[in-house]
Amino acid sequence: MSNTYKSTFFDLTTTNQTTVYTVPANVKAIVRTIQCSNHTGNTKIEVFVTDTSAATTTDIAELVMSASTTENFAKGPIVLDPGDIIKITADTANRVTGTIAALEITFE
Repeated sequence: MSNTYKSTFFDLTTTNQTTVYTVPANVKAIVRTIQCSNHTGNTKIEVFVTDTSAATTTDIAELVMSASTTENFAKGPIVLDPGDIIKITADTANRVTGTIAALEITFE
């Protein structure tokens, strides 16, 4: 078993639900931060987690962010299984960028 800290960066260039992180096969992930920066105007942001083993998607966070602000949407650790997906939606394209920080635990 090995542990790897991983940062994934994203740019929401569309108003569609955008996949920003997928847990690799043979990995459990503990997500510590889902940090979004809104660069202009008020923007509504929603964060979703897809549990692929149950074929369900859950809205885990929602916030209207003011211009020139940064927020962490993970208010505590989020434990994900292999294949689980984090998706984000912004109501206006090309305003939001961010990063996800996760500990990936590889198992055999």
